[in-house]
Amino acid sequence: MHNKLQQAIKPILKSLLLLSLVFSLAFSHADGALAGRSGGRIGGGSFRVPSSSRGYSAPRTYAPGGGGYYPGGGFGFPFMLPFLGIGGGFSGLLGLFVFIAIANFLLQTFRRVSSGETTEDMGYNSNSTVAVTKVQVGLLASARELQGELNRIAETADTNTAEGRTEVIQEASLALLRHPEYWVYGGSGTQQARLTSAESEFNRLALAERSKFSEETLSNVNNQLKGASPKAALPTSGELDNPTRLITEGPGEYIVVTLLAATLGKLELPTVNSADDLRQVLRQIGSLSSDKLLAIEVLWTPQAEGDTLTSDDLVAEYADLRLV
Repeated sequence: MHNKLQQAIKPILKSLLLLSLVFSLAFSHADGALAGRSGGRIGGGSFRVPSSSRGYSAPRTYAPGGGGYYPGGGFGFPFMLPFLGIGGGFSGLLGLFVFIAIANFLLQTFRRVSSGETTEDMGYNSNSTVAVTKVQVGLLASARELQGELNRIAETADTNTAEGRTEVIQEASLALLRHPEYWVYGGSGTQQARLTSAESEFNRLALAERSKFSEETLSNVNNQLKGASPKAALPTSGELDNPTRLITEGPGEYIVVTLLAATLGKLELPTVNSADDLRQVLRQIGSLSSDKLLAIEVLWTPQAEGDTLTSDDLVAEYADLRLV
């Protein structure tokens, strides 16, 4: 009787054990899916007109009669005296010329002010065109050394100067260009905006990408470096050579890097449909000059050790990327 009872209970116990194992695995995957996704960020810049653009200075014109040079063009100050009834001796025709000169000066000044002209060489002003550009690359998770390179850029970059920000976008583009064997997805887009509205458009794109992270575990924005604890940081290059690291990498895991740039003037980028298109886009954004570059953001995920970006995550958060 006792043996029969044990035989009857054994299948039930096995079933319960199997069910508990299934539930534990299911909930462990659910916990992984709900876990915070880490991200890295490098950024900085300003949407004020670059310091290289000088304030407007009206042309200096020589005035006959010893009046010297006076701004504004046309006739010098001595020619205004008879028009104002001072000095006399000038005909009514000359007074008419003076009136025309003054009216022309006032008209030109009004046009400059109303059009937002601020530079001597008719350069950049509040109505200037700004290109707000986004380039994204999805790579296989085996490109772990790329994350290390981005970490080093974040830790050493000077994001408070135009030259430092230019170096950041160059180094990040170069790091991506050095790993074409890991490219899987790519995308690019450029929007033109006036200088007065370009900042809001740039911030909108940056916030949309940053919202995909649960936590920015490493960031350098305007020279404010904030890093994660050593345990949460990515391993060094020596640790990456350890074959045991490969065990933690599952199939269908990715790294996504986003480059954002706001540049004075127009910028045309090809649509990314192939690896060659992506290569050209990275070369273009990496070659931007410091006098045209207003602001940058370099973002990547995952950043922390042990964090993963699955194919499901990629489809959900980066649906506009294309296979290359």
